[in-house]
Amino acid sequence: MKKILFALMLAVSVVACKSSTSAVSTKVDSKVQSSLKGNWTIQSVTYPNSNVFKVNSFQLADSQCFVGSAWKLVANNDSGTMSIEKGGCPSFSSPIKWYINKEGQFVLKVLNAGEKAKRVKDGYVLSVANVTESSFQLVDVVDIAGKQTNIVYQFVKN
Repeated sequence: MKKILFALMLAVSVVACKSSTSAVSTKVDSKVQSSLKGNWTIQSVTYPNSNVFKVNSFQLADSQCFVGSAWKLVANNDSGTMSIEKGGCPSFSSPIKWYINKEGQFVLKVLNAGEKAKRVKDGYVLSVANVTESSFQLVDVVDIAGKQTNIVYQFVKN
């Protein structure tokens, strides 16, 4: 009986220690998520001193390579695609998994062909801003020269 009670207490303490604020484990804001469904293009990528510093977005390419990139966001199954086809930039196309978490953040996983999202442990969490029917912004905070800087991706609907 003591072993069962000890095992039960151990299980309860493990659950109690689990972080409830993990952005990757909570999917809730379906209203914002459904407003983002559709085909989008990144119109601009802006940040202070962009003429001095280069930012490698999503560990894929220079942030300016994302200007003109195509994004398809499917809200009912959290899937989609993104592709870059800009001169002077690496060509890239990939399926993605995405959702808006309960904190209102955009959670993104870039997948390799045939890869299951549940097996991908790394992703990106960005703030969502200025959502309208025809545009929205994703804001990423990165460290540039020791200073926290907002990278703003401006999306427009196709």
